[in-house]
Amino acid sequence: MSGTENSVISEKLSESQILRDYEAAFSEATGLPLKFAPAGKRRLGMRGSAKANPFCTHMAETEAGCRHCLEMQAKLSAAGADGTTHSATCAAGLTDSVVPVRVGNKLLGFLQTGQIALKKLTPANFRRITEFLKKGGANVDWKTLEKAYFGTRVIERKQYESVLRLLEIFAGHLAIAAEQIAMRQMHAEPPLVSRAREIIEQRSGEELPLTEIARCVHASTFHFCKTFKRATGMTFTQYLSVVRIAKAKRLLSNPQARISEVAFEAGFASITHFNRMFRRVAGQSPTDFRHGIAKA
Repeated sequence: MSGTENSVISEKLSESQILRDYEAAFSEATGLPLKFAPAGKRRLGMRGSAKANPFCTHMAETEAGCRHCLEMQAKLSAAGADGTTHSATCAAGLTDSVVPVRVGNKLLGFLQTGQIALKKLTPANFRRITEFLKKGGANVDWKTLEKAYFGTRVIERKQYESVLRLLEIFAGHLAIAAEQIAMRQMHAEPPLVSRAREIIEQRSGEELPLTEIARCVHASTFHFCKTFKRATGMTFTQYLSVVRIAKAKRLLSNPQARISEVAFEAGFASITHFNRMFRRVAGQSPTDFRHGIAKA
């Protein structure tokens, strides 16, 4: 996927029903805020999200607090670009975390949560943050700020790590949704491409040569390849592999299914080819992907 395609897919994920439903369920179950932030965009923590910490909202309304928040988000994004979950603690002693959402080696964005304390907050903590804000010229209702600060939720580290693991699992689900969005991007898509997609989805588990697809959509092989690549951004072979890997991921969630069985049911003729394509598309081996599911 190109940078432009990444941006389009990230925006569509931001607007997706699956994300809205999960944000609502996550916040209801954990009492914590959750935001999806597309990669490459500046963001101000979780401002405006359900369950956002009132203290953080007050902080972001000050020039010094806003600047510090943006710097912290930038550091988290840079750290999370390696594809792993990262946490950071701000000057107020509160923790934020990011969980990357990736398709293969392409970073789409981050699931972000936090605004919590991993240990009891103290008056000394609050004095330090007020000094920081005053030095930056802030003029706020200090009583309201203090009440919000000590109203911050305190969570045991082990419990918080479990919350982040839930987000890692959901990030995997979002990656699958992103793959589907990528495959369904339509830019005045010709009917032969739409029909080809349908056939590929229905028959991806079979041997499916290019000539057969072209024949089914009543086009020459040359015309079909040119039109399909222009509409989808992928060759027929690349698109077929993405569809098959998406199917393989669903099959791998069954711990009773052997990897060899998954490979053949998904449409791959050999284990070697399956392993190579899975790593290329998903960014990890089938075994590692299954282990990630098992840990959940």
